Amino acid sequence: MTTGDAATAQLTISSKTYSAWSLRGWLLCRLAGLEVVEKQVINDAANRAELLLLSPSVLVPRLTFAGASVWDTLAIAEFLHERYPEAGMLPADPIARAHCRSISGEIHSGFTNLRSALPMNLKVRHESFPVFSGARPDIERIETIWQDCLDRYHGPFLFGEKPTVADAMYAPVTTRFTSYAVKLSPQSAAYCETITAWEPMREWVAAAMAEPEDIEELDVEF
Repeated sequence: MTTGDAATAQLTISSKTYSAWSLRGWLLCRLAGLEVVEKQVINDAANRAELLLLSPSVLVPRLTFAGASVWDTLAIAEFLHERYPEAGMLPADPIARAHCRSISGEIHSGFTNLRSALPMNLKVRHESFPVFSGARPDIERIETIWQDCLDRYHGPFLFGEKPTVADAMYAPVTTRFTSYAVKLSPQSAAYCETITAWEPMREWVAAAMAEPEDIEELDVEF
């Protein structure tokens, strides 16, 4: 990363407490080693006009960098991987790399019942939260994905010793499982602890805790 990169990269995000997509985009930038200037815009009616100017999709995150405007998490991941291949955002092995892309795409497009049942909220801890039956298959599938990766690549991250795009994509899920005390296998629980202890994750959570408690998460798919 060059000084010029740091001076020109801007990441538009929403609430650090509630926005899983913002967290993913921010973690991807950290994986790439790209320092960004954060522009936080809460996606509600009052800010919708500004978001329309910033991103045609009215979605966050949005990375503005090197003449590009990129507003989808997987697009951000691929853009950064192409620009910083030495950062190791994807596994070096082509089979593992394809696996990483596959499970990242799965969390990007799926698990809608989980999103609805367990919305991301970093400030809550529910010890006996009822998880409706529709979300159970999503939870089971995520555990299967994690356990397969941890068995194949030996952890502590999904593809070995270093975090990759897949860890950035699944990090918000670990917060959901923690916030709502979802019962997990020992292997899955250990992975959640790995993500919780990951330094960029600790930094994000600390910033979320400093946000005003009354931030509303309107019109955003968390």
